[in-house]
Amino acid sequence: MNYARVLRGAAGVAGFLAVAELVGLSGLVDDRFLPRMSVVLGAAAGLVADPDFLADAGATLAVWALGLLLTVALAVPAGLLLGTLPRAEAAVRPLIEFLRPIPSVAVIPLAILLFSDNLHLKLAVIVYAASWPVLINTIYGLKDVDPLAKETLRSFGFGPIPVLARVALPSAAPFIATGIRVASGIAVILAISAELMAGGSEGVGVYITEAASGSRIDLMLAATLWAGLFGLVADAVMVAVERRLFRWHHVRTGGAR
Repeated sequence: MNYARVLRGAAGVAGFLAVAELVGLSGLVDDRFLPRMSVVLGAAAGLVADPDFLADAGATLAVWALGLLLTVALAVPAGLLLGTLPRAEAAVRPLIEFLRPIPSVAVIPLAILLFSDNLHLKLAVIVYAASWPVLINTIYGLKDVDPLAKETLRSFGFGPIPVLARVALPSAAPFIATGIRVASGIAVILAISAELMAGGSEGVGVYITEAASGSRIDLMLAATLWAGLFGLVADAVMVAVERRLFRWHHVRTGGAR
């Protein structure tokens, strides 16, 4: 672990919180609309013992995990297929480049019209948004495979599937893992965004909306802080797993995050 980097990050967060607290104390902003940071942090700590918030957080994390699992199950095989069939990728590439820049939040109203079930709605927008980094990284990972290694295996009589399983997939695995890590953060964002826009009966986004409608800005911001923390923890876990599984790749590339 890069402790110096962690300390610098912690110092940056502490500095931001201190500045936000000073702005609140200065009276430049009406605390009815933007409570002091100490009040927000206190409310965030209190949410740990709030059964309603814990239930909403559990619902959001469950949707996030299921959406990420579906994303991996769909995007990785699609990326492997396109990465091993250049003509198929060339045919599909214009469609990918057309759909990928569309803001993911913009598809939520369409999903609301298409899906009557709230769970299916959230899963659909998560899979749509989170699939792109996994798909693209899988394709590029296969393109980065050493062609000499593939030709060597072919010369020994191995067919396309064994070459993919023995050489291409292991070599592309670090790229796929990076795509999944990026998709993890996107899945958190889309899960909460869908809850904010589509409503429903549970979820952090629903909790934020209800807190705002009740003029509990402190609880709204506290829940938002927890949403950011979920994304931060998910990314940290993914980085740790990635570094542990693919230590050889980081040593080879000289990468240290």
